[in-house]
Amino acid sequence: MRYDILLLDADGTLLDFARCERSALDAALTAFHLPTGDAVAQRYSQINRSLWEAYEQGKLEKTTISHQRFAQLLGEMGSTADPYAVAEAYRAALSRGYFLLPGALQVCRTLARRARLYLVTNGVSSTQFARLAGSGLLDLMRGVFVSEDAGAPKPSPDYFSYAFARIPDFSRDRALLVGDSLTSDMAGGAAAGVDTAWYNPSLLPLPASYRVTFQLASLDQLPGLAESGHIPAVTP
Repeated sequence: MRYDILLLDADGTLLDFARCERSALDAALTAFHLPTGDAVAQRYSQINRSLWEAYEQGKLEKTTISHQRFAQLLGEMGSTADPYAVAEAYRAALSRGYFLLPGALQVCRTLARRARLYLVTNGVSSTQFARLAGSGLLDLMRGVFVSEDAGAPKPSPDYFSYAFARIPDFSRDRALLVGDSLTSDMAGGAAAGVDTAWYNPSLLPLPASYRVTFQLASLDQLPGLAESGHIPAVTP
């Protein structure tokens, strides 16, 4: 087995975060009699993404993201609803959202028979654990490392130090980090000294500023990669 320690991102890699996010957003806004729809969801995603990127870069405290994203969205909507209350309704709905990406559970079941699986994810610990438990992924993992518990987000070196210290018999040479985010997963993994596999089903071009070891067009390629250390070349 070339890689027997697999560090797996959750949202966008195993879990369909776009679907989870939309479902939770619609539920929270509906609870406060606020409009929903594609335009609202797109704007929320833009706001949320920018805040998380600021957090990953150390420019924002994680504790402020939850209400800030709704404060900004509600302000643009002209609503007087309490952003803290809307944020809590969203978090509760998101905890119940655990839509899996196609093939994710079966691939993890296959991998768990050959390797040790660990989840590496940014987010709120209670929310992530609830979603992972509901999805069936939690039982397949040897450990789950959430940025809230680590006190630092991916791609921070402190995050990876926290995770690596809690993996028995950890070896960088045997570890592979799999994720969809160039900024948090690929950049963080490369800086931490582990090989990386960019989950890139849309075959987007790889920016010259990022270094990845492998590109995955499908999760089905992962068991073969973990076993042999090779996959067919993917041309974006």
